[in-house]
Amino acid sequence: MKYQIKETKDLTENEIEHILQLWDISAWNTMKSAYFRTFFKDSEFHFILDTDENILALIRVNFDFTLKIAGTNYSFAEAVGLVSAHKKKGYGAALIHHFKENVIQRNLDTIGFCHSDLRPFYEKCAVEILYDKAKMIKESIGSEWINSEDDDILIFNVSKETKEVLYQLSLQNNAYLMTKE
Repeated sequence: MKYQIKETKDLTENEIEHILQLWDISAWNTMKSAYFRTFFKDSEFHFILDTDENILALIRVNFDFTLKIAGTNYSFAEAVGLVSAHKKKGYGAALIHHFKENVIQRNLDTIGFCHSDLRPFYEKCAVEILYDKAKMIKESIGSEWINSEDDDILIFNVSKETKEVLYQLSLQNNAYLMTKE
């Protein structure tokens, strides 16, 4: 197994096709590579590859992710789209291990999110989890702010101060996802 990181612009046509197949999101299944590169321009992709360079597991890092908490903007690298080509083979766990090491080494403030049913996987991978804190993040849908669908915040690498800010999220102290206009 080999760990590799690629910027969106460096992905091959075959890699983009394979990523979209693995993600299996109906709205994206017909996405063309040129649009993919534009849509995910603020991203990088982390892979575990087999000896033939086939993708065994992948995770995307979104660098366009800002939360406003108590009037202060916090920018994060957001880990999203973790998927393994084959379940229960350890590829996802291996990727998380390399990924955590990489973002710590690069000192990237990196968080992710998960539903409660994925807690055992992340606990096994030694990822710190802020339980039920993702629900305190509001996203703008039209003119309304609605709660995030995720349950937990995953801490891959953040400062102690930032972790404390995230830990203090509550019904009275929400975070707001800031989007570029």
